[in-house]
Amino acid sequence: MDIVLTVVLAAGAFLLGSVPFSVIVGRVFLRKDIQDYGDGNPGAFNVFRAGGQKTGVLAVVLDVAKGIPFVWLAHSQFGLPHLSLVVIGMGAVLGHAFSPFLHWHGGKAVAVSFGVLLALPQHEAILAFVTAFFLCFLVIAPDAWIVILGASTALGYLILTRQPAWLIILLCGILVVFIYRHFEDLHTLPRLRGRFIRWLQSRLRGSTPV
Repeated sequence: MDIVLTVVLAAGAFLLGSVPFSVIVGRVFLRKDIQDYGDGNPGAFNVFRAGGQKTGVLAVVLDVAKGIPFVWLAHSQFGLPHLSLVVIGMGAVLGHAFSPFLHWHGGKAVAVSFGVLLALPQHEAILAFVTAFFLCFLVIAPDAWIVILGASTALGYLILTRQPAWLIILLCGILVVFIYRHFEDLHTLPRLRGRFIRWLQSRLRGSTPV
């Protein structure tokens, strides 16, 4: 029974994850194809690039939200084992990254991954994820490296704090998808943000004895 439920919920998570809400929002509210902007990615950040702040926020919320329902149902309503949560969560992430509605093309899967982790009863994963991404955003450029280093840092934290193996497996799967979807943007080595360097220099000058 658990196997059947896992397959059904994973299929549902994949289908919901594959719905290109950002593309739909761009067409309905902006009358634009967001894939004509930025890097051509059918994700929420290109809604912002297409010129819609409010619609960009709406797209982010929808992309996060579609990672939640089936993972939440799996643990809160059906009490499925942890490995089932991994399969169902990855279903949502893979649906977003390889959408059949976009000819198996898709987004970078960052927002939907936040949704999957947010739906889990173990809050350590989402806290580590958000904290690592925020810190990397402050100090690292370009964006692709923020995603990869943020996810890697969160994964390292889960390993060091000896979190459950299934949670580590899930984050490993998410990281693999991130690397695949961002691979072309990783040829440029990461660098420190100029703003952070200036702040650090000012702090060092301020602490130098007169």
